[in-house]
Amino acid sequence: MCSLILLATQTSCWSSKEIEDLALYTGMALDIGELTDTEKVLQEQGATYYKQNRLTATVQVVPVNSVGGKEQQGNNTDSQYFNLAGTGDSVLEIFRQFSIRRDHPIIGHHLKVIVLSTELLKQQNMNQLMDFLLRDNDIRPSTMVFLSQGRAAETLASMQKNEIPSFHIRGMIRNQIRTSKVLSPVILTKLDALMHSKRSYALQNLVKANDELEFSGAGIIKGDSGHWVGALNQEDTECLSWLTNEGDSGTIKTYDWNKEPMTYELKAMKSKINTKKDGDALAFEVKITTEGRLIETWDVEKSPSDLQHSKKAEELFKKRLEQMMQSLIQKLQSEYKTDVAGFGTRLSIQEPAMWNKVKDHWDDVFSRTPIHITVELKFTDFGSLTQ
Repeated sequence: MCSLILLATQTSCWSSKEIEDLALYTGMALDIGELTDTEKVLQEQGATYYKQNRLTATVQVVPVNSVGGKEQQGNNTDSQYFNLAGTGDSVLEIFRQFSIRRDHPIIGHHLKVIVLSTELLKQQNMNQLMDFLLRDNDIRPSTMVFLSQGRAAETLASMQKNEIPSFHIRGMIRNQIRTSKVLSPVILTKLDALMHSKRSYALQNLVKANDELEFSGAGIIKGDSGHWVGALNQEDTECLSWLTNEGDSGTIKTYDWNKEPMTYELKAMKSKINTKKDGDALAFEVKITTEGRLIETWDVEKSPSDLQHSKKAEELFKKRLEQMMQSLIQKLQSEYKTDVAGFGTRLSIQEPAMWNKVKDHWDDVFSRTPIHITVELKFTDFGSLTQ
């Protein structure tokens, strides 16, 4: 009787919405405004409203049968998702326009990734594009943000069966244990902090070819303007991960004295940045320490474990790593004049008084500051030798 009385006092979830009545979007792409074919036809028939076509927002909607259990996922359907695009100058207004084109309202509680076109970021700054996304309570702050040097919407399209591109992109982050060319993801909360601090930063870049996606380098966003200013290649991105201690995996390849390739596999990588101040003169000393194995060599005549041979190989890899790091620093200081490697953070910790003097124009100061790099590299083993 008590159980029945208690049951009568319980209410259901009054604010619940059935998943069948919602259109969950898991990916979003923002591009320079270009009317879609559907929008062109609608516009010809008078379906217009007050706007400027400054951006195109594409959302990847996941149907119900692709978010259920194994039985539902195994259904023989043509696609596990569909992409919906709209053009205008307000992301929220574009989303509301979707409500007069679809029979289900879109909802962003499960948004996984946001991909921004670098061409759009040349015209609009990051603060403008992220304003609504940071205000919207539907969108989780753990959503990852990426760049695309092509049309961002193309990264959310795939011809592969049973593949949802937004899930695929997020899953690619797992490969960070294999290579430091995969940067630590920048989520919305971290991006918000970077924008408000006016610090320059790097975002992972996506490229697509023949229906295949690749993390290819990174794009640099200038702190004071919020615009895209340039790109780092894959080696530069790998060095950036090592320099900021956000990556300790990957390989370094060089060529031996016989012009044959040999490869070093990292087992550990540490970087330490120290500030050197002499009056108003500033400099940085960077010490990089790494241990790993000589995992591949095409010189089959000599044993890799031979002491003299291994010492010569260590010097070659050390020189190669120094060159890679110097190439990254040269691009940051001379080409892009931006600090995305955390030198300003180290200065603020080690010399707070000096940081307060230069923080308002730090990128300019950074571009003129001497940086000296030293590398310590040591072989720990040579893999499983056959002889």
